Amino acid sequence: MAKILIVDDSPTIIDLLKTVLASHDHEVMTANDGITGLNLAKEIMPDLIILDIMLPKMNGYEVCNLIKFDEKYKGIKILMLTAKAGAESKNIGFETGADEYMTKDLDPDKILQAVTQLLQKK
Repeated sequence: MAKILIVDDSPTIIDLLKTVLASHDHEVMTANDGITGLNLAKEIMPDLIILDIMLPKMNGYEVCNLIKFDEKYKGIKILMLTAKAGAESKNIGFETGADEYMTKDLDPDKILQAVTQLLQKK
């Protein structure tokens, strides 16, 4: 069982991800804006963060950068899950420290596969 933080401003996405991840015995916490997500990540030290890019208060790129380039938190795996499908957005995601980047087609099997692979890399 892993601690997973979902940072997304869509209640529908959060509910879907919570259901899928909890059904696989993961402990799931949520935040609906970037600042809350960043603060919660630093407080609970999750094994993985599923992070949207387009968030209120602080975007996902900034959140990712602040986590991955801080020695204390850089071991937290980050899966960017976003509607931004362009190559430039994906490149920025990896440049800011994302471990994986997926678009929101919301296939539960693909999400679980990516989560499993990232958690095994620890």
